[in-house]
Amino acid sequence: MSTRIAFLKGHGTENDFVIVPDPENAVDLPPASVAALCDRRAGIGGDGLLHVVRSAAHPEARHLAAEAEWFMDYRNGDGSVAEMCGNGVRVFARYLQHAGYATEGDIAIATRGGVKAVHIAKTVSGGDPGAGDITVGMGRALLPGDGVTVSVGGRSWPARNVNMGNPHAVAFVDDLDHAGDLFTAPPFSPASVYPDGVNVEFVADRGPRHVALRVHERGAGETRSCGTGACAVAVAAARRDGVDPRVTGTPVTYTVDVPGGTLVITERPDGEIEMTGPAVIVAEGVIESEWLENLPR
Repeated sequence: MSTRIAFLKGHGTENDFVIVPDPENAVDLPPASVAALCDRRAGIGGDGLLHVVRSAAHPEARHLAAEAEWFMDYRNGDGSVAEMCGNGVRVFARYLQHAGYATEGDIAIATRGGVKAVHIAKTVSGGDPGAGDITVGMGRALLPGDGVTVSVGGRSWPARNVNMGNPHAVAFVDDLDHAGDLFTAPPFSPASVYPDGVNVEFVADRGPRHVALRVHERGAGETRSCGTGACAVAVAAARRDGVDPRVTGTPVTYTVDVPGGTLVITERPDGEIEMTGPAVIVAEGVIESEWLENLPR
């Protein structure tokens, strides 16, 4: 007799995720199973999967258990493991709130990119407790000096190499349509800069400290939003604009429009970056474990 595995579905600015609560790390989720769950026709559908595990129960996070009770075991939509997902952290925090593991206020969440400080905003009296924006401390950006070029069709652009715990190539363009369909990864050179692939952001200006992006996420294709990508874009835009909070001593904030909504990114003088945006739980259900077990491995 098959058993049932609980799941939820959520999104942050339309970057959507299958959520599998598994506090004791008892559910086997090999890459093929994750890819099947994220399949939009034959599965539940999502840009990625959030495996919700107590840090103490996961071999990759046990050393972080004293700092953060919960570990976001994040997987891309193709089943591959990823270091970090900014929108995913917000949705992960919303799930913890939804399940009663967290309340409005501060919580620490462990990821492969380190422990992230998260703040769940209070809502107005009588309002939906799951409606407040969520702010994630995304850490500091690393700015390797490697020169990178990305290409689409017959066009090429210089791109800024930004690492937010995962790699990004940020290219400023006149028109977001120049990015093409983004179904496949845009070529980049030299290949040695990103040996494990890269998230590529194409960015157009919308106004003072206001930009819009489209993104190809490594392992997922074009997505409606990318939290780490929005942070990388804000840092790249600030440097392009001659602004560095670590030099000026003043925080800088950029509004970043993504296809699925808007994120607000602030870089502080100590280099820490904060991302604020919505996160929504939209559905709950069950997965037949027999279906998972019968998938190709």
